[in-house]
Amino acid sequence: MQQTILAIAGKPGLYKLVSRGNNNLIVEALDATHKRMPAFATDRITSLSDIAMFTETDDVPLMDVLENLKNLEGGKKASINEKKASGDELRAYFSKVLPEWDQDRVQNSHIKKLITWYNILIEAGITDFKDPEPESAD
Repeated sequence: MQQTILAIAGKPGLYKLVSRGNNNLIVEALDATHKRMPAFATDRITSLSDIAMFTETDDVPLMDVLENLKNLEGGKKASINEKKASGDELRAYFSKVLPEWDQDRVQNSHIKKLITWYNILIEAGITDFKDPEPESAD
């Protein structure tokens, strides 16, 4: 799942990889429109698995942060309205999600985007943010 959910710079929302063309990718919006469109090499395309959040120690993969958010919200949409919440409310909420986050490098806009992406994924029925751990063969 992690490799097929994409963020495209300059375009709102998240996209699912549908197919690969000769010089592009065919992506489908994860919102209610499910609109398909090409994404070209000139677009800055990033897989969600390649994104991490800054913390005081190591960077934490976005999928771990989304899993923490899902556990906090019980698998439902975020209880905070990221569009109307003040900066202090966003920071207090994010401290519940990721207590050791780097308050100097993580901006309010990053927290808003994270919550927006989480809500998009939940609405699309995508709740498996972490790959299952491979079982050891003993």
